[in-house]
Amino acid sequence: MNAKQTIEAGKAILGIEFGSTRIKAVLIDQDNKPIAQGSHEWENQLVDGLWTYSTEAVWYGLQDCYAELRKDVLKQYDCEIESLAAIGFSAMMHGYMAFNEKQQILVPFRTWRNTNTGKAAAKLSELFNYNIPLRWSISHLYEAILDNEEHVSDIKFLTTLAGYVHWQVTGKFVLGVGDASGMIPVDPVTKTYDATMVDKFNKLIAPKGFSWQLLDILPKVLVAGESAGFLTPEGAQRLDVSGHLKAGIPVCPPEGDAGTGMAATNAVKQRTGNVSAGTSSFSMIVLEKPLSKPYEMIDMVTTPDGSLVAMVHCNNCTSDINAWVSLFKEYQQLLGLPVDMNELYGRLFNKALEGDADCGGLISYNYVSGEPVTGLQEGRPLFVRSANDKFTLANFMRAHLYGAIGVLKLGNDILLKEEHVKVDRITGHGGYFKTAGVGQRMLAAALNSPISVMETAGEGGAWGIALLAAYMVNKQGMTLADYLEQVVFAGNSGISVDPVEEDVAGFERYISNYKRCIPIEQCAAEHK
Repeated sequence: MNAKQTIEAGKAILGIEFGSTRIKAVLIDQDNKPIAQGSHEWENQLVDGLWTYSTEAVWYGLQDCYAELRKDVLKQYDCEIESLAAIGFSAMMHGYMAFNEKQQILVPFRTWRNTNTGKAAAKLSELFNYNIPLRWSISHLYEAILDNEEHVSDIKFLTTLAGYVHWQVTGKFVLGVGDASGMIPVDPVTKTYDATMVDKFNKLIAPKGFSWQLLDILPKVLVAGESAGFLTPEGAQRLDVSGHLKAGIPVCPPEGDAGTGMAATNAVKQRTGNVSAGTSSFSMIVLEKPLSKPYEMIDMVTTPDGSLVAMVHCNNCTSDINAWVSLFKEYQQLLGLPVDMNELYGRLFNKALEGDADCGGLISYNYVSGEPVTGLQEGRPLFVRSANDKFTLANFMRAHLYGAIGVLKLGNDILLKEEHVKVDRITGHGGYFKTAGVGQRMLAAALNSPISVMETAGEGGAWGIALLAAYMVNKQGMTLADYLEQVVFAGNSGISVDPVEEDVAGFERYISNYKRCIPIEQCAAEHK
């Protein structure tokens, strides 16, 4: 079938992902190739000191994103989407969405970006002997308990953003195992919430006398390939306000953006990994065995099919670069020159390749928000140099490209240098890699490892969740890893860039300066 026939026959598959700045929909054909897309731009809001998106913004954004997809289909193929072979929803992992028995949200959605959960995360990490990050749902829940928030006693449902959207359009209160592993640790053997930790948590909060225990309020955990329900008539209407989309479409387990990134980069097998670098960044390395001990910088999550993954999550990545590029845009406009943002980014990124391998001593801290990996609850973007440093445009841009992945390197140095984790392939995706060869080379230097980027890297998580939806209906007994390797990617591992020895040594000097000067960033954050 061609694309038009695939859509008219109801054989296309839809993936929708809620990113931090964009909601994106990707429609794929029976060969897993994107054939249409839609998107909606949105931004989090700081309300009462906490980062949030309103539920109204969630639904308006979803409907607008789908409407843009529908327009794209009409424009390209002159047909309507009436039915689909499958749908998948994914979103930013972690955070806190608590509801009462009437399915009313009790407090505004608390996103992964919030760092107010320090007391809870520290206590739970000690109790579980397991690193529990600030942004995990269990940290948010326990912090609300420690802070004596009245709503806690009324909780009937606790889920993530992906779980919430899926629940509302299917009626099924479930969650994919990868996303679930960012609520509370998952046992890779049972592929559900760790029973020992659940028991410890229930005993910890027992004196409070709540009417619920932890498993009463958490979604049921599903692995990739399992059925997670069907689009209800109400769900179809909430998604497609035009009324064309029919109910009854199978929906795959909702997943977090980490899991969809692994699917989109063919990185669910052991000894593979991927780095997602955009507004935030994270690396995912699929482990052959557990780490020797817990590390505060490293989160243990799972692939969409339940394999153990070491995750280094950084709250900040490209936002500060974007701010500086916007400044250069203003300068061009001041001179009366036309501005092509793609060309501007490309020229500035490529200029960085001319810089000194250690950036001439310049340092960039890209902390638009707090950065838990380096112990900062609040951030302040900071560019640092001394009078004797080599302050050139090339070094300036290189310092910002290094700074965008500096925290990521700190976490991965533990895995690669201390734990001696073996990785056969690391794939990069996200805006950091959009200018061909530049972000790749920087990351190769940071990790001292070859980095691959695929042509499909720009499709991102919406394509990744579409692949997981396709796997659910087309798996034919294959494992997820085999399905991706043999059916979706067919051996294509992308274009690989090897680390340059001079770059590796330069990045080591840069990161040494970076670590030594973190107190400057701490002081700046405290006095902003």
